[in-house]
Amino acid sequence: MRVKFSEDVVPLTDLKVNPGRVIKHVNEARRPLLLTSRGRGVAVVQSISDYELAEEERAFMRAVVAGLADLDTGREVSLAEARNRLGLP
Repeated sequence: MRVKFSEDVVPLTDLKVNPGRVIKHVNEARRPLLLTSRGRGVAVVQSISDYELAEEERAFMRAVVAGLADLDTGREVSLAEARNRLGLP
């Protein structure tokens, strides 16, 4: 999900003048859009589905890192103990 600077950088005034076109572009391109004011980036706009997917991926990666850290420090349990704790057969 990389920004294409030739297509995905929009002045803030464009959003003010034609918000529907900007939102349509974000939804169709499936890439974030960089809003600028006086030549500087001020905000990023992305579709809600892309945002939710990115949040899920970040949460998953945080869990993986936490699990690896637990393994490194010896905080682990057997499969049988995990099933027992979770109430699984």
